[in-house]
Amino acid sequence: MSVNSPLPESAAPEPTRVLVVDDQELFRRGLTMLLAAEDGIEVVGEAGDGVEGVALAASTAPDVVLLDIRMPKRSGIEACQEIKEAVPAAKIIMLTSSDEEADLYEAVKSGASGYLLKDSSIDEVSQAVRVVADGQSLISPSMAVKLIDEFKQMSRPDRSAVPGLRLTERELEVLRLVAKGHNNREIARQLFISENTVKNHVRNLLEKLQLHSRMEAVMYAVREKLLDLP
Repeated sequence: MSVNSPLPESAAPEPTRVLVVDDQELFRRGLTMLLAAEDGIEVVGEAGDGVEGVALAASTAPDVVLLDIRMPKRSGIEACQEIKEAVPAAKIIMLTSSDEEADLYEAVKSGASGYLLKDSSIDEVSQAVRVVADGQSLISPSMAVKLIDEFKQMSRPDRSAVPGLRLTERELEVLRLVAKGHNNREIARQLFISENTVKNHVRNLLEKLQLHSRMEAVMYAVREKLLDLP
């Protein structure tokens, strides 16, 4: 008589490993405690300045790093660049009180995938961690408006489009929605396509533009007159 062996239970998904870097100790500790209580998120460390943050990122290889911009020893922008060099797979979210357009622009150029203000709720921060870990970009709505304004300022009427660079109509549609701050799910819903198809379009855009992030792609496209924003 044979005995059926029990089916193996499906393995639980690995938690998103997060590093918190902020020089304000009370804020950092509170954020760490709140994130640690979230399902699917594991805080692997915390650091109080940019230098310590870079070293800790190199040793722990987190999936997502939350970085303040104004920090002693090394700024969040500098730390972002060094973390991306040391741990290329890590996604960076700037979590800061700075609503300066220049900081947002420098963060994007440095490889950040997200930009949130410190008045965001813990739900917004944890959602940003999950979204960015999934390969998307996310910024605070108020900063999204400033980012689009930055795109417009970068567009010059006397600039001609890059010769030989061709984006499909669908890629341009996706790019316009990315520029408006929509995530993959929202884009998929508006265009009546799957999220995987959206991801493929975004990946193709990055390859064609030879860039590393969604926000960089939009900046480049507007600067080179490949995209007109309303």
